[in-house]
Amino acid sequence: MRYFITGGAGYIGSNLTDRLLADGHKVVVYDNLSTGFERFLLGAKSLPGFEFVPGDLLDTDKLAKAMNGCDFVFHLAANADVRFGTEHPGRDLEQNTIATFNVLEAMRKNAVKKIAFSSTGSIYGEPDVFPTPETAPFPVQTSLYGASKLACEGLISAYCEGFGFQAWIFRFVSILGERYTHGHVFDFYKKLLSNPDELFILGDGHQKKSYLYVQDCIDAMLLAIDKAGERVNILNLGSDEYIEVKPKLSYAGGERGWIGDSPFILLDCTKVRSLGWAPRVGIRDAVTRTLDWLSKERWVLDKR
Repeated sequence: MRYFITGGAGYIGSNLTDRLLADGHKVVVYDNLSTGFERFLLGAKSLPGFEFVPGDLLDTDKLAKAMNGCDFVFHLAANADVRFGTEHPGRDLEQNTIATFNVLEAMRKNAVKKIAFSSTGSIYGEPDVFPTPETAPFPVQTSLYGASKLACEGLISAYCEGFGFQAWIFRFVSILGERYTHGHVFDFYKKLLSNPDELFILGDGHQKKSYLYVQDCIDAMLLAIDKAGERVNILNLGSDEYIEVKPKLSYAGGERGWIGDSPFILLDCTKVRSLGWAPRVGIRDAVTRTLDWLSKERWVLDKR
């Protein structure tokens, strides 16, 4: 198989690239390096069957040309800046929704029929049911990021119906592990390096978050693609655990860290578990592995 990965120089994308190459597949990574790092692809570049195309998803001609000859698309590129979404409201529309439309059109031009998409548990807003299943009714959207991802899901589903595509839509919790470059754990670690005696936390410290180790995430995606055979397959990816920020330090106050920051995220992953998947790494171990990697790769702290 020849896979096309948008955002392949990013955190999840580069780990997926390594996995696919190790399994003997060919991989084309398409990334504008706005948040990804070419350094994450050093190992991949030494292997046969790998190609890196620096490019933006808004460049439709370059995108379509780069995708030529591919069999399957992993669409992982996105603007994931939930916290500051209201400061630049057009960014989520352009980099998530319009970019996804461009990917789908490039697929149509190249007769590529299969796509895996990284959606988010944020599309559930602030639900009433925990763990939250895929069938939960959508509440009012609380972030521009979540709203843009939900629009992407709608576009993908419509292309499946209209053009015979097949899709695997994965609604992630936060992902931890090697090459992790943004998020709560990254921010806390960076703050504590600057001042080990004080940690300022947005919100009231009682936000509850579920996390998943990056290799478990990749295992789940590849298994679902192999075993879930509907035209549109929608699956939550997360763990049965969650953690709460509890240290008695200094807090900004309020239930949320920022607009769109759901105070409690816990997804029902019964559907993906029914395929035979279960996470191998718990949240505590995932946090430890993430911090071990960050401590060895201090350069990434200066890039964010």
